[in-house]
Amino acid sequence: MGITDRLKGAWNAFRSEEKKVALDEYNQGDGGYGTSVISYGNANPSRPSRVIYNDRSIISAIYTRVAVDFASIDLRHVQLDKKKRYSDDVKSMLNKALEFEPNLDQAPRAFRQDIAHTLFDKGVAAIVPVDTKGDPEDTENFDIYTLRVAEVVQWHPRHVRLRLYNEAKGKREEITLPKRMVAIVENPLYDVMNEPNSTLQRLLRKLSLLDAVDEASGSGKLDLIIQLPYVIKSEARRQQAEQRRQDIEFQLKGSQYGIAYTDGTEKITQLNRPAENNLMKQIEYLVAMLYDQLGVTEEIMNGTADEKAMINYFSRTIEPLLDAVSEAMQRSFLGPMKFDKGQRIMYFRDVFKLVPLSEIAEIADKFTRNEILSSNEIRQYMGLPPSKDPKADELVNSNMPAQDTGVAAAGGEEAAAEGPTVEDMDEIMNEVLDGIQQDVEKIAKEAADAE
Repeated sequence: MGITDRLKGAWNAFRSEEKKVALDEYNQGDGGYGTSVISYGNANPSRPSRVIYNDRSIISAIYTRVAVDFASIDLRHVQLDKKKRYSDDVKSMLNKALEFEPNLDQAPRAFRQDIAHTLFDKGVAAIVPVDTKGDPEDTENFDIYTLRVAEVVQWHPRHVRLRLYNEAKGKREEITLPKRMVAIVENPLYDVMNEPNSTLQRLLRKLSLLDAVDEASGSGKLDLIIQLPYVIKSEARRQQAEQRRQDIEFQLKGSQYGIAYTDGTEKITQLNRPAENNLMKQIEYLVAMLYDQLGVTEEIMNGTADEKAMINYFSRTIEPLLDAVSEAMQRSFLGPMKFDKGQRIMYFRDVFKLVPLSEIAEIADKFTRNEILSSNEIRQYMGLPPSKDPKADELVNSNMPAQDTGVAAAGGEEAAAEGPTVEDMDEIMNEVLDGIQQDVEKIAKEAADAE
């Protein structure tokens, strides 16, 4: 598509200043009650803003693992047939954005990973059509050039306030858009990950407490109690005790090896003994519970999970996320008109990724023998170039004899035409019966003459 065709009827989410003023006036009180969402800045404005503390190291590892697996599955704009089966990809700019370039800063895989990270961190992700052909606020017949992931700042009855990266200015800006033109995706695992008292949030609090205890134990404090040989009740005795404490601190601080001396009648008690607590056991319990609720195992995290564990993981964790994203996108980007025509946003997972190489040959034989996949389709999954043999693109069973071609069928019809027909057989039978009858009559006449 040329630049002229793209500019004709083009629409951009960051429009003129007059439109922004109107949206600001709407946001100030004409659009209903708005609920704010806390958000934080990030060094790179084109990426979603997050705050990663030391206590989130375990959580960040889980986020990254699930987001990478989520991003490994393609999203496409497709056309279904009359029986609601996948027929072909739709040649649209939306499909080009999903498969080639969603925006100037991200490739498709990075874009999908951005969606997953925003879902996990905020609980809600907004997929915004930034550049379109046609105004999506006025018509459902529009095509999408670029997509970006935004954070929800405020909710309104029919609109939503978003923090979206403006590539023209190189910074994030807040804009208000109608809900029906923005694909708002809610995390299907929200109750496990984002609720204030969810398993993940409880784990975050326990990790924070554990870090606080470790920091206190490693701060270098001695936590000493000095028992002086006199009763401290008067102000003079308090000042004397304070002076004695400062003397010991000065000795320890000025000594190369941290050695100080005391009077023989003074007793020193050290309090910073290793304190036993059950924080680590609670953290291990919450990590195991979080793994179970998310469908993640230690084997999945370290890459040693078998095929059954990976299938269970994709079914319980990845596919619900993909369903939520695809349904939100097809509802907002396609609309009822294109939906009724059989257009969908679908995801496609390579099922052969989890199959060991030792089983590929048996699976390939079953698929080709039952005419499910052609030889070239099997070669594509194995990473091999397609064969130039025309038979490699046909759904045929190579183990069975070849069916009669049109020429052979025509030759068979000619051979059948040269053979005797039903009328010919009847005539032959009649001739045989007549011959037998004549022989019987001849024998009977000879017998009569002999008598």
